[in-house]
Amino acid sequence: MTDAPIPKISLVIPAWNEAAYLPRLLATVAAARARFRGGAESIEVIVADNGSTDDTAAIARAAGCRVTHVARRAIAAARNGGAAVARGEIIAFVDADYRIHPETFNFIEAVLARPDYAGGGTGATMERWSLGIRFTWCAVLPPLWMLGVDGGVWFCRRADFHAAGGYDESIRASEDVRFLLALKRLGRRRRPLQRLATRFTARRLGVPRAFAIVSCRKFDRYGDWHFLPLVLRGTFWFIVSRRGFDRFVQGYWYEGREADKA
Repeated sequence: MTDAPIPKISLVIPAWNEAAYLPRLLATVAAARARFRGGAESIEVIVADNGSTDDTAAIARAAGCRVTHVARRAIAAARNGGAAVARGEIIAFVDADYRIHPETFNFIEAVLARPDYAGGGTGATMERWSLGIRFTWCAVLPPLWMLGVDGGVWFCRRADFHAAGGYDESIRASEDVRFLLALKRLGRRRRPLQRLATRFTARRLGVPRAFAIVSCRKFDRYGDWHFLPLVLRGTFWFIVSRRGFDRFVQGYWYEGREADKA
């Protein structure tokens, strides 16, 4: 019996009760693996099951994914738990309610073939649009681009993931942006001109764009215009009380999901 080949890319999917969304993500992952120039067997898919009580783990196993169980209920912990068992030279992360582009893995490989990139994001688009969603998009994405980071599928070399310290498990939200900024600082210390890939990188490298598609479940639950009052409430609690801010984050990003399952 021979050992399984070492994959080129490990895709980590943090998941808590994602039976409704995971199958459609995994269908797009299968399509992207089939398009990968390095061969589908060069991609491993890891579902970091964050204490699901539905069929998330069973769905993942049936699709041929590796499943690792992460007890601490925090998305940063789930991301780190998946990364801890990853074997690929490159680690990528995608949320379970996304769908990925068929060229995702080719885009990632093309970016990290160059030493002037430390990692990055593929970019993302919404599964539907409205005036309220466009307002939210314009409020969130341009500031990230100004920082040199992007959304979608995040990726970096596995060695750099660990050197940057992984995701900060002490925070309950925005751990992805904080990690990308830490990765960017790490890259700049090694090579002053090193940067992160964004949606604008594809044109520069002459490779296809690979936007991920983001679900609108938060908008479906809270309304397409909920983001502005959300920011105002979050800013208030951030200024007034750390404990209040923690409760605010818990309610929106975690207990809101639990209510969806009720």
